[in-house]
Amino acid sequence: MPEEATPTIDEAENQDTPQPSKRQVRVRINDRDAKTVYVNAFRSNASVDEVILDLGLNVTVPTGGAGEDEGVSSEVRFDITDRVVMNFYTAKRMALLLGNLVRQHEQQFGELKLNAADRIVQPPQN
Repeated sequence: MPEEATPTIDEAENQDTPQPSKRQVRVRINDRDAKTVYVNAFRSNASVDEVILDLGLNVTVPTGGAGEDEGVSSEVRFDITDRVVMNFYTAKRMALLLGNLVRQHEQQFGELKLNAADRIVQPPQN
């Protein structure tokens, strides 16, 4: 099967959209003030006009097992570090782009199993 290229933001935005004229526009990207953030968790919400993504880290913290949660030795805490707010058009373009990137990754490296229990490799029995 031939490998498909991941569409750029412009290509994703223009899919299935009639083009009245082919005008070239140069986009200059200024990433001077960009910051890099690592996230392993997110929470989403939406209003009529916008999609809100809270991004952050799931952190396992020991609880000590005392008090009302006796028997619980740890809990997962979601520390939100960043919030992204976008309109639904941008959210759709991002969803298309991320979907294509994940599909290409899985074609090259295999299925990404979302359930952690499915990713555990059992040692061979002797």
